[in-house]
Order: sequence, then C-alpha cells, then structure tokens
Amino acid sequence: MTIGALAAVLAAVGVAVGSGASFTATSANPANTFTAGTLTMSNSSTGAAVLTASGLKPGDVTVGTVDIQNTGSLSGTFTVTRSALTDSDGTNPMSQKLTVLLRDCGDFSAGTPTCTAGDPTKYTGTLAAMTGANALGTFAANEKHRYEFTVTFDSTANNNYQGDNSTATFTWDAA
Repeated sequence: MTIGALAAVLAAVGVAVGSGASFTATSANPANTFTAGTLTMSNSSTGAAVLTASGLKPGDVTVGTVDIQNTGSLSGTFTVTRSALTDSDGTNPMSQKLTVLLRDCGDFSAGTPTCTAGDPTKYTGTLAAMTGANALGTFAANEKHRYEFTVTFDSTANNNYQGDNSTATFTWDAA
C-alpha cells in the first residue's frame, strides 16, 4: 500500500504541475522624486534699525517703515517679536512711555502700498509691553508687505525721563 499511495501522490503532483497555466502582469513607476520647499524672507532693513529718534520730548512722534517678503517657495505664517529691550534708566524706563503702533500697510500686489490710518493694526501698546510673537498673517510665496512703526513719546513723561534712552530688536519669523 505504501507504493500505491506514493504513486497516487506523484500522479496528483504531475497533474497539478502540468495544468498550472497562469497570467501575470507588472507595471512600474520609476524615478519618484521628492523635493522640500523653502521658507525664506527678505527684510528691507536687515541689520539696521527700522527707526531711530533722538532729542525726543514728550508728545513727539517718529515713524519708520520696513518691507518684509516671503522669498521662499512655500507659504508661511509670519510674526514679529520685540526682544533685547534695554532702558538706560531702570527707575524710569523710557520703554514704558513709548507707545508703539504697528500697522500692515498692505502687500505689493497692486504696487507699492501707502500707509494710512485705516491699515490693519498688528500691535498697539508700549514698547515695554510688546512681549511675545505678534501675528502678521500667512504670506504666500513671494508675497511682500510693508509695515509702519509709529512711536509716540508719552506726553505724561516728566523730567525724570530727560536724557533717557531705550533700545530694542524687532525679529521677524516665519513658520
């Protein structure tokens, strides 16, 4: 019976191999490429002050503008942060008497923007209170905005502020 069972198994294998016709197909997608985009910016005042004023008296106003552009290939969410605040007088910090109004004068899509009182405000308050990141919005690739800083030396500043000064850094970020 062992030889008979072995013969039956061999016959079944032969039939299975002999009738094993099948169809196959193959398709390929070669050279798939992945490239990272870029998020970069330009600053019309890189390495320089947006505004500088000397000889201020209470009530004086000074204005400065800066153009910020997304020079990358991706859109990004832009912010501005005040840092490195230094007051020459710790008892009467001038930064608490400097009111900052930051406006977005618009983008350059229709030409050079003109700053007006109706432009969106991005920050208003004292220089001292300008902490954290101030949202500017999302810039598409190559989008460029003009920002205007208006700084007013508070008219309530008294003789204690004579000769004082404040310095600060404005840092623009995109993510």
